[in-house]
Amino acid sequence: MKLTKRGSTIFLRTAIFLMGIAVAALCIFLFPWLANVGSIKPEFADLRYVLIGAYITTIPFFIALYQALKLLGFIDKNTAFSGLSVKALTTIKYCALTISAIYTGTLPFLFSLADADDAPGLVAIGLIIIFASLIIATFAAVLQKLLQSAIDIKSENDLTV
Repeated sequence: MKLTKRGSTIFLRTAIFLMGIAVAALCIFLFPWLANVGSIKPEFADLRYVLIGAYITTIPFFIALYQALKLLGFIDKNTAFSGLSVKALTTIKYCALTISAIYTGTLPFLFSLADADDAPGLVAIGLIIIFASLIIATFAAVLQKLLQSAIDIKSENDLTV
C-alpha cells in the first residue's frame, strides 16, 4: 500500500515538473517571438498587453506549483491532515483566482487581437484559461474546507480520548 501511495505522488511530482518546464519554455521561447510579431505588424499592437499578462501570471502559477509540491511532501510524510496542508491549499486557491483575474483583465486585448486576425479561437483559449483557473480555485477551496473539517474532527477526538 505504501509503495502505491509513493508511486502516485512521484507521478504527480513528475506531472508538476513537466507543467513547470512547459510554461518556462513558453516564456523563454514562444513569448519573445510573439512580441516580435506584435512589433512588426501594427494590428497586433495589443499583443504586448496579453504577453505582459501572461508573464505576470507565471508568478502565481509557479507559486501554486510549489505549494502543490509541498502538499505532496506532506502526503509522503503522513502529515497531510495538518494546518500546513490547509495553508498550501489556501495559497493554491488564491493563486488560481489571481490567474483568472489577470486573464480576465487581458480579455479585451484578446478580443481586439482576435478581431484583427479574424481568429475567434483566440478568445476561446483565453476563456478556457479563465474557467480552468476558476475550477482549480473552487476545487482547492472545497478540499481546504474538507481538510479543515477533518482536522477539527481529529482534534476533537484527540481531546475526547
